[in-house]
Amino acid sequence: MTTLPDDRRWRPAPLIKASALLHAGAVAATILRPEVWPWAAGAVVTDQAMLAIAGLWPRCSLLGPNWKRLPPEAAARGEVAITIDDGPEPKVTPTVLDLLDRHGVTATFFCIGERAMRHPELCREIVQRGHAVENHSLRHRHDFALLGLRGFVREIEAAQDTLAAITGMRPLFFRAPAGLRNPLLDPALCRLDLRLVSWTRRGFDTRDGNAEYVSARLLLGLNGGDILLLHDGNAARTTGGDAVILAVLPRLLDAIAAAKLCPVTLRSVIT
Repeated sequence: MTTLPDDRRWRPAPLIKASALLHAGAVAATILRPEVWPWAAGAVVTDQAMLAIAGLWPRCSLLGPNWKRLPPEAAARGEVAITIDDGPEPKVTPTVLDLLDRHGVTATFFCIGERAMRHPELCREIVQRGHAVENHSLRHRHDFALLGLRGFVREIEAAQDTLAAITGMRPLFFRAPAGLRNPLLDPALCRLDLRLVSWTRRGFDTRDGNAEYVSARLLLGLNGGDILLLHDGNAARTTGGDAVILAVLPRLLDAIAAAKLCPVTLRSVIT
């Protein structure tokens, strides 16, 4: 178990502090020397572009804390986290649960609140079978990264309340839809006592139905501390019409066992 500090007050990341100072400096320079306004405006535009690029990079930590790997203590124990997004999906999730049971391992399911409301019994089954349900937003909005602070809080808190009411366990982690965000997500997560998680490696299994290629991406450099991303919802289909995760998961679990690694839920690392 990793012990994390209890103080969850928001502290701006260095890039955010630098951005605020730059904006203040640009305003002051323009007031004191109006003729420099083109340079000041150019600096502000460049800064905004950098913040936008950081938000479009899911594994970036420049906007705030972001779990790309498990903590060092978990990595040293040979632990890995299998994370499964966009469910629950009645045509896929039950088979995923059976495969996990067959291998005797646990996983973390990042569930969408509205889908959980439609299939509450399936969400409860995930937890009853020893896995964890975490927050993947209420609606998985395509414009999620364009929300403001209030919009983030409303969307994420609604999913928190929904998932907690269904499963009896309040999520501890959040993954942004498609991993995209803006600088206001970090203070929203601090307000809701959630930790942002991205991934070490993903298989691009929402786009690629070739199980061999998806497996190869996930297994390249497999090591303790990895956070691996798959999808039970919105999964690409194999040539046989099945969700590709159903073909990939057995290969992944066999490789993890062969490497003597231990799959764990994210919350088990900190609780």
